[in-house]
Formats: sequence, C-alpha cells, structure tokens
Amino acid sequence: MKNVYFLSDAHLGSWAIQHRRMQERRLVRFLDSIKHKAAAVYLLGDMFDFWNEYRYVVPKGFTRFLGKISELTDMGVEVHYFTGNHDIWTYGYLEEECGVILHRQPLTTEIYGKLFFLAHGDGLGDPDAKFKFLRRVFHNGFCQRLLNFAHPWWGMQLGLNWAKHSRLKRADGKEAPFMGEDREYLVLFTKQYMQTHPNIDYYIYGHRHIELDLTLPKPEASRQSAVATRPRLLILGDWIWQFTYAVFDGEHMFLETYVEGESQL
Repeated sequence: MKNVYFLSDAHLGSWAIQHRRMQERRLVRFLDSIKHKAAAVYLLGDMFDFWNEYRYVVPKGFTRFLGKISELTDMGVEVHYFTGNHDIWTYGYLEEECGVILHRQPLTTEIYGKLFFLAHGDGLGDPDAKFKFLRRVFHNGFCQRLLNFAHPWWGMQLGLNWAKHSRLKRADGKEAPFMGEDREYLVLFTKQYMQTHPNIDYYIYGHRHIELDLTLPKPEASRQSAVATRPRLLILGDWIWQFTYAVFDGEHMFLETYVEGESQL
C-alpha cells in the first residue's frame, strides 16, 4: 500500500521571500524523494504566490515544480491541486499540461477507508470583513475577466506586488502563531461542521501557515457509538520556513518535517 501525502502554502515566486529559488528546489527534491512511494499527493492551495493564466500565456518561472508534478502524473501518481487565495486564476493549464486534478471547493473523499475533509481553508470561518470582501472580488467572474484584459506584464506586476505587500504587513512575513482552540477560526469552523458531518475522520487544511495536529471531541451525533473515533484536525504549516507535510499510510497519519536526506516516510 502506497502513501498519500498532503502539503500546502509554498507561495512559489513570492517577491517577499529572498530564498525562493532554494525553496522551490527543496520542494522539488521532496517530491522526487516520494514519487515511488506515493499513491496520491494533495496540494492544498497557495503553492504559488500569484498564479494567473492568460489564454496563451502562463506565468514565468516554476519550471522545476511544474516539471516534477508532470512527472508524477505521468507515472500514475494522482496529484490533486486545490486553489487557495493566491492561485485561483487557473483556467485549464495545470490540468491539461501537468495532469493535475483541480479542486476549487473543499473536498470530502474516502482514502483507504477513512473519510477526509480537505480544503485550503480560506473563507472557512474567517471573521475578517476585509478579507471576505477581497475574496468575493477575487472569485468574481467579471473581475477575473477584467484582470485578463490587461497585458500579462501589468497583471503579473499587480498580483505579485499585492501578494508581497500582504506578506510584508506581518512581522517577519510570518503568520500569527496558534491562537488557541477558542479563537482559531479553522478549529471553530470544524467543530461546528462536524456536528452535521459526524463520520469524517480527518480534517486537513492549509492557509494558516501553522503546524497543528489536534484531536477533537466526538461529535454529538456519534457520542453514543462505541466504534466512532475522535476526528483529527491538521493544519499543514508551509513550504516557506517549516517544510512540513502530512502522510497517511492507510492506517496512521503523521505530520512530518522534510529534512533532506533524512525523511523516511
């Protein structure tokens, strides 16, 4: 039985990340190290800091990463790509040229007999009104078409500058640390969602750039069942500073850090 891997938030090409070339190469070496052990790889969003496809133009760069995921899909490894809040502007290139399976919405799927809820995480319980407004604008079909009327140079400059400004507003360019179960909005969303979906075993998210592995209480609907298990919530960290990923071997879930030359799973 081969492993299933989950990772997110590389933000490749970010103008706010000085080590971005090393970062891409490290990600590619990781994918190369697992290619014979993987049944599937789930990329849970924001793998690019800004990705916008024009009809006959795709963003410059990322050739090592795109080539590696193309190699994986050519080998028969399923590569699932979830759009995040930085890379929603994809219109067929990743599917047609790289062979990925694209997801624009959260996905509930069964893997080796366990039920997974998978999502990037943006828009799930976030109370920030400004972020909600921007998210509606970014997902609006008219606004997407308007962006693509601009010359690709202007469109990419706009997107990469916006992403850089967004990251540099944070201390050291990093997200806030774990805020606690009573304040972390992905935890709050999950606790509410699982009351009406009591059979889900794993909730896995990106977006927050923190590494979290949390076992949740049984949902109310399944507390009387002796066989029901407590669901686990994982937030995957990132591939900027942490180089973390989750791996499921069919029985056990592990949250790991990629250290070159040492990863065994």
